Amino acid sequence: MKLKEILLIEDDLELQRLISEYLQEYSFQCNSFSDPIKALDHFTSHHHNYALVVLDLGLPHMDGFDLFKSLKKIKDVPILISTARDDIGNKIFGFELGADDYLSKPYEPRELVLRIEAILKRYTSTKRLKVHDLLIDTQTQQVFLQDQEIEFTKIELEIFLLLTKNINKIISRESIAKQSSLRNDVKNRTIDMHISNIRFKIGDDSKEPKYIKSVWGIGYKFINDN
Repeated sequence: MKLKEILLIEDDLELQRLISEYLQEYSFQCNSFSDPIKALDHFTSHHHNYALVVLDLGLPHMDGFDLFKSLKKIKDVPILISTARDDIGNKIFGFELGADDYLSKPYEPRELVLRIEAILKRYTSTKRLKVHDLLIDTQTQQVFLQDQEIEFTKIELEIFLLLTKNINKIISRESIAKQSSLRNDVKNRTIDMHISNIRFKIGDDSKEPKYIKSVWGIGYKFINDN
């Protein structure tokens, strides 16, 4: 089982080590940075790996709130603020920016784990869908196959997301056309061509479908038997 990855940005190296070791005991993979610039550069390239960010505010070279905003621009990742700034003004500002939780230092590591688990439970149930080897992020509209992002065309992504929003429901070709950029182009060959391209990119087999099943004479449905 692949461990959920946490990005920890904390300049107190001793605390960083303690948090990282504790999270690993609870089946999280923790990658740690003390330099916010390096953390941001890393997140830019690897943001799809991360389930959550634990962010200290008192960082060198960049204020934690500025880093918070930069991270959110890249991806709407859940962020838990972990800081010694425990005044109400900073807490309010953090939540106004969109922080998922605000934990004032010092705290027990077990409390951090419980809060992380609560945040991930909320996000997983509302914004992410895992079907076999596919991970679908409905918030960012990204699709990953075995942790590699799939490069869909605009129309392919529209069709794919439409199908996944209606899991185990038959969607007619007419509905696919009307709810995508195809508009009134309901030619079977056009839609079938896009479905074929989608299947190829997600590693699906039309004869033994794991994801997209053809419904003869009507259209398609995205199946999830997990």
